Amino acid sequence: MLHEPSTLQRFMRERRSAISDDYVVFLQENEDPNNGVMEDDPITVRQAIQDPNSKKWIEAMGEEYKSMQDNKVWELVLLPEGVKPIGCKWLFKTKRDSNGNVERYKARLVAKRFTQKEGIDFKETFSPVSSKDSFRTIMTLVAHYDLELHQMDVKMAFLNGDIDETIYMVQPENFVSGDPKNMVCKLTKSIYGLKQASRQLYHKFHQVILSFGFEMNLVDDCVYHKFKGSKFIFLILYVDDILLATNDIGILLETKKFLSKNFEMKDLGDASFVLGIQIHRDRSRGILGLSQRSYIDKVLKRFSMHECKSGDTPVDKGDKFSLNQCPKGILEIEEMQKIPYVSAVGSLMYAQVCTRPDIAYIVGVLGRYLSKIYYVSFRLS
Repeated sequence: MLHEPSTLQRFMRERRSAISDDYVVFLQENEDPNNGVMEDDPITVRQAIQDPNSKKWIEAMGEEYKSMQDNKVWELVLLPEGVKPIGCKWLFKTKRDSNGNVERYKARLVAKRFTQKEGIDFKETFSPVSSKDSFRTIMTLVAHYDLELHQMDVKMAFLNGDIDETIYMVQPENFVSGDPKNMVCKLTKSIYGLKQASRQLYHKFHQVILSFGFEMNLVDDCVYHKFKGSKFIFLILYVDDILLATNDIGILLETKKFLSKNFEMKDLGDASFVLGIQIHRDRSRGILGLSQRSYIDKVLKRFSMHECKSGDTPVDKGDKFSLNQCPKGILEIEEMQKIPYVSAVGSLMYAQVCTRPDIAYIVGVLGRYLSKIYYVSFRLS
């Protein structure tokens, strides 16, 4: 028997992220999901030009624009009468390595997806990525069978996707030709920020990799495998990050060559840092470890806990939270609102899912406590 969803359930499904969509898209290509809120990177072109590293940011914008031109992402045309173009903006990001050292300054031109109209500018949208369970399972196989583990990255990933719709976009700031009111960019390829961008990339990659003899995993659509007698290789896809695990160097090189022929790839060699997770390996002892030390340090710093002392267990047996610890009165509620509890619990959840299952119990307790806080706050407000 089917039941209608409750009012609360419907309300919870409709809640939207406080972070703008086009900013989220840029963060997807970063390995650390919390990097975006911890850097003092420019937000606008004007800020980038006035920044002490303005020369670096201007060079980064120039490289991005040139790449767009080389890949023939758009053609400059007159705006058809009655058509409203979607917007675009520049996003800036300081790329760092696993130790926090600056690798390069990156500028990304993204479409303002919130200006897209469903049925006109896009039809379907989804972003399939491999699950963390699949990632850990493959890492277990790598350690147990002493497999080769390599990493590759698809350069300008979303530009590989074709688009089925006719989309017009305003010219990017700082790179305007002719009359900006009448001359617009007619997109010929997908671009970062478009609602359908990740979907189109996945479709293109899926078709290409199947043509090379790979088969898709029945449980996880972003895990592929290929067998040639006793030789085998696994491919794990996470948007534009690719992990390759195999028992044979020959099939590994064949796969890399094929991918590089069909996409502009960056070969990162032995995998050591992926999705914000550091991979520590001692093949002589058959040991593979996963760590998010850099991520956790940043989380502690963000919530002013970087000077705290570590403990052997996240919570002692018998410790409980109760409604008596919830805020009482308007003043306590206002004080509580200064602390981003939801963000703190969310940050812990990411660590729990990736590398720290040992904190699962306390994260669950904090989540339940959080729901109680909201209930009491709602009743008092």
